[in-house]
Amino acid sequence: MELLIEDSVLVSNYINGDEKSLETLINRHNQRLSSFIYSKVQDKVVTEDIFQDTFIKVIKTLKKGMYIEEGKFLPWVMRISHNLIIDYFRKNNRMPKFEVSKNFNIFSVMGDDHLNAERRLIKDQIDIELSLMVKELPVDQREVVEMRIYRDMSFKEISENTGVSINTALGRMRYALINLRKMVEKHQLTLTN
Repeated sequence: MELLIEDSVLVSNYINGDEKSLETLINRHNQRLSSFIYSKVQDKVVTEDIFQDTFIKVIKTLKKGMYIEEGKFLPWVMRISHNLIIDYFRKNNRMPKFEVSKNFNIFSVMGDDHLNAERRLIKDQIDIELSLMVKELPVDQREVVEMRIYRDMSFKEISENTGVSINTALGRMRYALINLRKMVEKHQLTLTN
């Protein structure tokens, strides 16, 4: 059975000159990162370009010694790709295409479709970051958050499913929110679009 080396160890090994470690990291996260990018751009060639650009930025940051290891390599890489996706949309969809006629009215074509694409990307990134933070919560808090937010269960249903009182379920949710706020502040995340 092959021993799985943690990302942090591979990053450290790469920084210390082991090129194979970077190859292992790329291979390990290739599918997930490519799928994430493709789900946003819906184009294989663009996906490959953004994937390559992402790892070029990763390499440059690692070589400059600017990466701070917090056990968050994949979320960090995904944030880089997310920013590159937004750059791609901004660059390629900046101006709407339209026909100009005698009765042309600029307000008839001004919409925020491209802005909506950007907002959707931001929302998706926020969802990813929140999901990762929820996984860091203590089990009892995570359980309540997942039932309430992701399964849309009432606190009464949560109480029945977990075998605790409604007040205990509410308390766990309260502590979960407090812990999530602390994580957001610690990582200096912006969770609004």
